[in-house]
Amino acid sequence: MSRPAPGPRILPYSRVVAQDQLKLALELNHVVPRIGGVLMAGPRGTAKSTLVRAFALMAHGELPVTLPINATDDRVVGGWDLDALIRGEPRPQPGLLEDAADKGLLYVDEVNLLDDHLVDIILDVAATGVLSVQREGLAGAKYLSFGLVGTMNPEEGGLRPQLLDRFGLMVTAGTLDASARHLLLRTVLDFEHELARDENSEWLSAAERDDTGTRDRLTEARHRVRGVDVPDRVLELCAQAAELTDAVGQRGEIVAVLAARALAALEGADTVTPVHLQRVLPMALRHRRPEAAHGDTFDWGPEDEARLQDLFGA
Repeated sequence: MSRPAPGPRILPYSRVVAQDQLKLALELNHVVPRIGGVLMAGPRGTAKSTLVRAFALMAHGELPVTLPINATDDRVVGGWDLDALIRGEPRPQPGLLEDAADKGLLYVDEVNLLDDHLVDIILDVAATGVLSVQREGLAGAKYLSFGLVGTMNPEEGGLRPQLLDRFGLMVTAGTLDASARHLLLRTVLDFEHELARDENSEWLSAAERDDTGTRDRLTEARHRVRGVDVPDRVLELCAQAAELTDAVGQRGEIVAVLAARALAALEGADTVTPVHLQRVLPMALRHRRPEAAHGDTFDWGPEDEARLQDLFGA
């Protein structure tokens, strides 16, 4: 049997070791794009980029549209095709946001190093689904839908509080213990070995089957999420949790309810429970507290968990 045509050399999503919170945030945002994107924070070498690309391949069948750090307004929102313009043929050229709508996912690596003006445009389009262009003879609005993922290394600088708040969910890459590091090494070596084989690989086929199962689960959840009920008691708990954790503004509560609903849909539940809400609160609120807004820390520690446990256990 002939070997299939080679694709991107990206570890399959189902074989990425650990980082369960990062995976969950990506999946919730995929089920409910209105969440407004995922911000992943962590030091270099914690598989953030690998995970984003693996997720895109699993969910959309191709790599995400990646925004370069030196991107210009024209490259992001679109402008004129310069080659055609030189020939006297004015022709609009789509930007990366339209490309992302076609491919499903926009990936902004080192988003904290990107110009704030461009970050604001991207977040606005991701949240509203509308790209409005009024510049250089171009005028109009386009309706776009795409997933948004940004990654950053806090050691290299932060984001303004206003931009932090615009990201729906924030997660931090966890540090792997010795057991997980061992499993990661074994998985990477096995992956490289299987790619080099001359015949079809059962290891890669099994990973593809697992990815297909995850994609089907996400698709089903997207279809059923609108029918998931959110009881008023869950809303009360969400408001109280935001107050307990000193969350700034109200966007965090709204995102938390959307994420809890997405989680319920993923688990096949018809109703959001307090357990669903409690699981998503850290990723919805951690970047909306005063200490995060001032760039001090994004940590969600035992004291935070204890406060929530007291609330949800009451």
